[in-house]
Amino acid sequence: MSDQLTLAAETRDRVGKGASRALRRDGRVPAVIYGQNKEPTSIHLEERALVKALGTGHFMNTVVMINGERTLPKDVAFHPVSDRPVHVDFLRISAHATVTVAVPVVFTDEEDAPGLKKGGVLNIVRHELELTCDASDIPSEIVISLKGRDIGDTVHISDVTLPKGTESAIDDRDFTIATLVAPSAMKAEAQEQAEEEAALAEAASAEAAAEAEADAPADDAEGEDKAEG
Repeated sequence: MSDQLTLAAETRDRVGKGASRALRRDGRVPAVIYGQNKEPTSIHLEERALVKALGTGHFMNTVVMINGERTLPKDVAFHPVSDRPVHVDFLRISAHATVTVAVPVVFTDEEDAPGLKKGGVLNIVRHELELTCDASDIPSEIVISLKGRDIGDTVHISDVTLPKGTESAIDDRDFTIATLVAPSAMKAEAQEQAEEEAALAEAASAEAAAEAEADAPADDAEGEDKAEG
Protein backbone atom coordinates (compact mmCIF):
# COMPACT_ATOMS: atom_id res chain seq x y z
CA MET A 1 0.00 0.00 0.00
CA SER A 2 1.25 3.50 -0.85
CA ASP A 3 2.20 5.68 2.10
CA GLN A 4 0.05 8.75 2.65
CA LEU A 5 1.73 12.09 1.95
CA THR A 6 1.04 15.50 3.46
CA LEU A 7 1.68 18.76 1.63
CA ALA A 8 1.16 22.24 3.05
CA ALA A 9 -0.56 24.70 0.75
CA GLU A 10 -1.78 28.27 0.68
CA THR A 11 -4.87 29.56 -1.07
CA ARG A 12 -4.34 31.59 -4.24
CA ASP A 13 -6.13 34.92 -4.25
CA ARG A 14 -5.11 35.69 -7.82
CA VAL A 15 -5.18 33.38 -10.82
CA GLY A 16 -3.93 33.74 -14.36
CA LYS A 17 -0.59 33.51 -16.15
CA GLY A 18 0.92 36.59 -14.53
CA ALA A 19 0.06 35.47 -11.02
CA SER A 20 1.32 31.96 -11.73
CA ARG A 21 4.65 33.23 -13.05
CA ALA A 22 5.08 35.35 -9.92
CA LEU A 23 4.46 32.32 -7.72
CA ARG A 24 6.99 30.22 -9.62
CA ARG A 25 9.61 32.94 -9.24
CA ASP A 26 9.07 32.64 -5.48
CA GLY A 27 9.57 28.86 -5.52
CA ARG A 28 5.88 28.03 -5.41
CA VAL A 29 3.83 25.79 -7.72
CA PRO A 30 0.22 26.69 -8.63
CA ALA A 31 -2.32 23.90 -8.14
CA VAL A 32 -6.04 23.26 -7.97
CA ILE A 33 -8.21 20.91 -5.89
CA TYR A 34 -11.51 19.85 -7.45
CA GLY A 35 -14.21 17.20 -7.14
CA GLN A 36 -17.01 16.02 -4.83
CA ASN A 37 -19.36 18.60 -6.37
CA LYS A 38 -17.51 21.43 -4.63
CA GLU A 39 -16.06 24.59 -6.09
CA PRO A 40 -12.43 24.15 -7.22
CA THR A 41 -9.91 25.59 -4.79
CA SER A 42 -6.87 27.35 -6.22
CA ILE A 43 -3.77 26.80 -4.10
CA HIS A 44 0.02 26.93 -4.34
CA LEU A 45 2.63 24.54 -2.94
CA GLU A 46 6.28 24.78 -2.03
CA GLU A 47 8.22 23.54 -5.07
CA ARG A 48 10.91 21.78 -3.02
CA ALA A 49 8.34 19.79 -1.05
CA LEU A 50 6.49 18.86 -4.25
CA VAL A 51 9.70 17.77 -6.02
CA LYS A 52 10.57 15.59 -3.01
CA ALA A 53 7.11 13.99 -3.17
CA LEU A 54 7.47 13.42 -6.91
CA GLY A 55 10.81 11.75 -6.24
CA THR A 56 9.15 8.91 -4.32
CA GLY A 57 8.23 7.34 -7.66
CA HIS A 58 4.61 6.71 -6.69
CA PHE A 59 3.26 10.22 -6.23
CA MET A 60 0.44 9.66 -8.73
CA ASN A 61 -0.97 6.68 -6.83
CA THR A 62 -0.61 8.12 -3.34
CA VAL A 63 -3.26 9.81 -1.20
CA VAL A 64 -2.08 13.36 -0.46
CA MET A 65 -3.47 15.30 2.49
CA ILE A 66 -3.59 19.03 1.72
CA ASN A 67 -4.74 21.34 4.49
CA GLY A 68 -6.90 18.57 5.94
CA GLU A 69 -8.42 17.53 2.59
CA ARG A 70 -7.87 14.02 1.26
CA THR A 71 -6.82 14.20 -2.39
CA LEU A 72 -5.36 12.12 -5.19
CA PRO A 73 -2.95 13.67 -7.74
CA LYS A 74 -4.47 13.51 -11.21
CA ASP A 75 -2.06 15.51 -13.36
CA VAL A 76 1.31 17.23 -13.07
CA ALA A 77 2.47 19.66 -15.77
CA PHE A 78 6.21 20.17 -16.27
CA HIS A 79 8.17 22.93 -17.98
CA PRO A 80 9.26 21.65 -21.42
CA VAL A 81 12.86 22.86 -20.97
CA SER A 82 13.71 22.85 -17.26
CA ASP A 83 11.37 19.93 -16.40
CA ARG A 84 10.30 21.77 -13.26
CA PRO A 85 6.70 21.18 -12.09
CA VAL A 86 4.54 24.14 -13.11
CA HIS A 87 1.02 23.02 -12.13
CA VAL A 88 -0.74 20.18 -10.31
CA ASP A 89 -4.35 18.97 -10.33
CA PHE A 90 -5.67 17.20 -7.22
CA LEU A 91 -8.97 15.32 -6.94
CA ARG A 92 -10.90 15.38 -3.66
CA ILE A 93 -11.75 11.89 -2.46
CA SER A 94 -13.41 10.31 0.55
CA ALA A 95 -11.62 7.84 2.80
CA HIS A 96 -12.99 4.75 1.02
CA ALA A 97 -13.73 6.11 -2.43
CA THR A 98 -13.20 3.81 -5.40
CA VAL A 99 -10.42 5.35 -7.46
CA THR A 100 -8.57 4.56 -10.68
CA VAL A 101 -4.81 4.96 -10.42
CA ALA A 102 -1.71 4.18 -12.46
CA VAL A 103 0.45 1.77 -10.47
CA PRO A 104 4.09 1.06 -11.44
CA VAL A 105 5.08 -2.47 -12.50
CA VAL A 106 8.18 -4.11 -11.01
CA PHE A 107 9.69 -7.28 -12.50
CA THR A 108 11.55 -9.79 -10.31
CA ASP A 109 13.31 -13.19 -10.54
CA GLU A 110 15.29 -12.25 -13.66
CA GLU A 111 17.95 -14.77 -12.62
CA ASP A 112 15.37 -17.55 -12.88
CA ALA A 113 14.23 -16.65 -16.40
CA PRO A 114 15.74 -19.08 -18.98
CA GLY A 115 15.09 -16.59 -21.78
CA LEU A 116 17.17 -13.89 -20.11
CA LYS A 117 19.98 -16.36 -19.45
CA LYS A 118 20.06 -17.08 -23.19
CA GLY A 119 20.54 -13.39 -23.85
CA GLY A 120 16.89 -12.53 -24.42
CA VAL A 121 15.58 -9.04 -23.79
CA LEU A 122 12.58 -8.03 -21.68
CA ASN A 123 10.42 -5.74 -23.81
CA ILE A 124 8.16 -3.83 -21.40
CA VAL A 125 4.95 -2.73 -23.10
CA ARG A 126 3.34 -1.22 -19.99
CA HIS A 127 5.42 0.31 -17.19
CA GLU A 128 2.21 1.06 -15.26
CA LEU A 129 -1.15 -0.62 -14.83
CA GLU A 130 -4.41 1.28 -14.56
CA LEU A 131 -6.12 -0.22 -11.53
CA THR A 132 -9.39 0.37 -9.71
CA CYS A 133 -9.29 0.02 -5.93
CA ASP A 134 -10.25 1.51 -2.58
CA ALA A 135 -8.57 4.86 -1.91
CA SER A 136 -7.44 3.61 1.48
CA ASP A 137 -5.70 0.58 0.00
CA ILE A 138 -3.84 1.71 -3.13
CA PRO A 139 -0.92 -0.60 -3.98
CA SER A 140 2.43 1.15 -4.34
CA GLU A 141 3.55 -1.28 -7.07
CA ILE A 142 2.62 -4.50 -8.82
CA VAL A 143 5.30 -7.19 -8.69
CA ILE A 144 5.53 -9.62 -11.63
CA SER A 145 7.84 -12.64 -11.48
CA LEU A 146 9.78 -13.67 -14.58
CA LYS A 147 10.62 -17.10 -13.16
CA GLY A 148 10.50 -19.76 -15.87
CA ARG A 149 9.93 -17.26 -18.67
CA ASP A 150 11.62 -18.10 -21.97
CA ILE A 151 12.19 -16.31 -25.26
CA GLY A 152 8.88 -15.86 -27.05
CA ASP A 153 6.84 -15.74 -23.83
CA THR A 154 4.30 -12.96 -23.26
CA VAL A 155 3.09 -11.61 -19.91
CA HIS A 156 -0.63 -10.74 -20.06
CA ILE A 157 -2.74 -9.06 -17.40
CA SER A 158 -4.41 -12.45 -16.83
CA ASP A 159 -1.02 -13.79 -15.67
CA VAL A 160 -0.83 -11.24 -12.85
CA THR A 161 -2.25 -11.79 -9.38
CA LEU A 162 -3.54 -8.39 -8.30
CA PRO A 163 -3.95 -7.44 -4.62
CA LYS A 164 -7.28 -8.28 -3.03
CA GLY A 165 -9.92 -5.69 -3.84
CA THR A 166 -7.94 -4.42 -6.83
CA GLU A 167 -9.07 -4.83 -10.44
CA SER A 168 -7.72 -3.80 -13.81
CA ALA A 169 -9.45 -0.68 -15.12
CA ILE A 170 -9.15 -2.22 -18.61
CA ASP A 171 -11.44 -5.24 -18.50
CA ASP A 172 -12.40 -5.75 -22.14
CA ARG A 173 -9.22 -7.52 -23.29
CA ASP A 174 -6.29 -9.58 -22.02
CA PHE A 175 -3.66 -6.95 -22.81
CA THR A 176 0.09 -7.47 -22.98
CA ILE A 177 2.35 -6.13 -20.23
CA ALA A 178 5.71 -7.44 -21.46
CA THR A 179 7.32 -9.88 -23.88
CA LEU A 180 10.60 -11.76 -23.78
CA VAL A 181 12.23 -11.30 -27.18
CA ALA A 182 15.36 -12.64 -28.82
CA PRO A 183 18.47 -10.44 -28.78
CA SER A 184 19.51 -8.68 -31.97
CA ALA A 185 22.07 -11.39 -32.85
CA MET A 186 19.47 -14.14 -32.56
CA LYS A 187 16.96 -12.08 -34.52
CA ALA A 188 19.51 -11.47 -37.28
CA GLU A 189 20.37 -15.17 -37.41
CA ALA A 190 16.70 -16.13 -37.59
CA GLN A 191 16.09 -13.54 -40.31
CA GLU A 192 19.10 -14.78 -42.29
CA GLN A 193 17.87 -18.37 -42.01
CA ALA A 194 14.38 -17.33 -43.10
CA GLU A 195 15.79 -15.44 -46.09
CA GLU A 196 17.95 -18.45 -47.04
CA GLU A 197 14.97 -20.79 -46.84
CA ALA A 198 12.90 -18.38 -48.92
CA ALA A 199 15.67 -18.19 -51.55
CA LEU A 200 15.93 -22.00 -51.71
CA ALA A 201 12.17 -22.30 -52.05
CA GLU A 202 12.17 -19.70 -54.81
CA ALA A 203 15.00 -21.48 -56.61
CA ALA A 204 13.21 -24.84 -56.34
CA SER A 205 10.03 -23.28 -57.67
CA ALA A 206 11.89 -21.71 -60.59
CA GLU A 207 13.60 -25.01 -61.37
CA ALA A 208 10.29 -26.87 -61.34
CA ALA A 209 8.75 -24.26 -63.63
CA ALA A 210 11.70 -24.55 -66.04
CA GLU A 211 11.39 -28.34 -66.16
CA ALA A 212 7.66 -28.08 -66.82
CA GLU A 213 8.28 -25.61 -69.63
CA ALA A 214 10.97 -27.85 -71.16
CA ASP A 215 8.63 -30.86 -71.11
CA ALA A 216 5.70 -29.04 -72.70
CA PRO A 217 7.04 -28.82 -76.37
CA ALA A 218 8.13 -32.45 -76.33
CA ASP A 219 4.61 -33.53 -75.40
CA ASP A 220 3.13 -31.37 -78.19
CA ALA A 221 5.57 -32.76 -80.78
CA GLU A 222 4.78 -36.31 -79.73
CA GLY A 223 1.11 -35.60 -80.13
CA GLU A 224 1.64 -34.19 -83.63
CA ASP A 225 3.66 -37.29 -84.69
CA LYS A 226 0.86 -39.56 -83.52
CA ALA A 227 -1.67 -37.49 -85.39
CA GLU A 228 0.32 -37.73 -88.66
CA GLY A 229 0.76 -41.48 -88.28
